[in-house]
Amino acid sequence: MPHSFDLVVLGDANPDVVVGPLAGPLAFGQREQLVGSGTLTLGGSAAITACGAARLGLSVALAGRVGDDAAGRFVREALTERGVDTSALRTDPELPTPLTVAVTGSGDSGADRAILTSPGVLAATGSRDIPPGLLTAARHVHAASYFLLPQLAPALPALLRTARRHGATTSLDTNDDPAGRWDPEGLAALLPVTDFLLPNAAEAVALAGPGSGGSPAAAAALLAARGPVTVVKNGAEGALAHDGHTPVQVRGVPVTPRDTVGAGDSFDAGFIAAHLAGLPLAAALELAAACGALSTRAHGGTPSQPTWQEAADHAAAPAATTD
Repeated sequence: MPHSFDLVVLGDANPDVVVGPLAGPLAFGQREQLVGSGTLTLGGSAAITACGAARLGLSVALAGRVGDDAAGRFVREALTERGVDTSALRTDPELPTPLTVAVTGSGDSGADRAILTSPGVLAATGSRDIPPGLLTAARHVHAASYFLLPQLAPALPALLRTARRHGATTSLDTNDDPAGRWDPEGLAALLPVTDFLLPNAAEAVALAGPGSGGSPAAAAALLAARGPVTVVKNGAEGALAHDGHTPVQVRGVPVTPRDTVGAGDSFDAGFIAAHLAGLPLAAALELAAACGALSTRAHGGTPSQPTWQEAADHAAAPAATTD
């Protein structure tokens, strides 16, 4: 049976308000602080990944929830405009669409930011929001924002297992855990049915636990031993991966960033697209790193996501492969 979609993404979708750069700390006491720019754009790790993959030429569907409000309509329209199928994006009649405000810092890299999120429908999104037929119609299923989806998270092992049983590969980007617990028991059930784990460096260290000694490379090796090929996003330093046997590293792609909101999600999109195109691990890392870097050229996660050709033109060579 042919697959209906190259990629199905499970998770969060919301408007992002990105403002900055802010030269100092956030000031309370009803003080007004002026910044150089402000952007209303599509946000949510799942939504940004879905849009990045569509921009790279994949057929993509997003499953999750939005509210019956102006923010939800904005999200649905923005996804549709970018070529993402929203048939499985449910409208909740009671809970609001999530909202995120990202305040970017003034450092040279543009990488530092404060993120404030109102979860809204994320607290109620669960397995019933994922049509079973959607999982069997995909070449790849990606889950995002694990720690923001308390009802969906425990259902993910069964959902990804179903997708794999029907021939799909799977991936997971946990993103940050606002509670700082990192759910080792839940992830112990999920990682064996996850083909690719896609954390950033800080997340990889937290997920791996104290055994990594704070090293992203050691964390990647520890996490890969639990099942998935582990791909670690390391900002301007590039990216590294471990398949359980061999570590691979690629250099970063030089850009002048305006802000890094959503760069990791664009990286995810690039890696998934490269994987589905049959590229080997090192080449997939190169393309993904280019996608992440190029997405920082504009404010917000989606406005400057690259095409496949743009990413391929900027992809860097592997820095090292160690036996």
